[in-house]
Amino acid sequence: MTSDTDSRPIYRVDRFEVPLEARDVLLERLNVIRGLLQNIEGCRQNLVLEQPTREGTATFVTFVEWQNEEVFLAAKARIADEYRKSAFDPQAFLQQIGAKADMANMNAV
Repeated sequence: MTSDTDSRPIYRVDRFEVPLEARDVLLERLNVIRGLLQNIEGCRQNLVLEQPTREGTATFVTFVEWQNEEVFLAAKARIADEYRKSAFDPQAFLQQIGAKADMANMNAV
């Protein structure tokens, strides 16, 4: 028997704020990640949004809807594996470009 939590969608919402000079580098990386996620079964929505530029800062929000927690966890493991294969360290990358990040997994209420 499946519980409601097993079938509820999971939303991943990440917000990034970077100096304008790092805008294109971050956007390029977000699009690479978006391409990886888009090809994973159970990814229902995958958006990269940009807030209008303010005083030397670029702000992006990524919004990904996953079919359920099981699919989300499998996708998370797959992306971690891709990062290992390509020797990509997300935390080091964000630090290198001077990004501030706020990342969260969310459920609909």
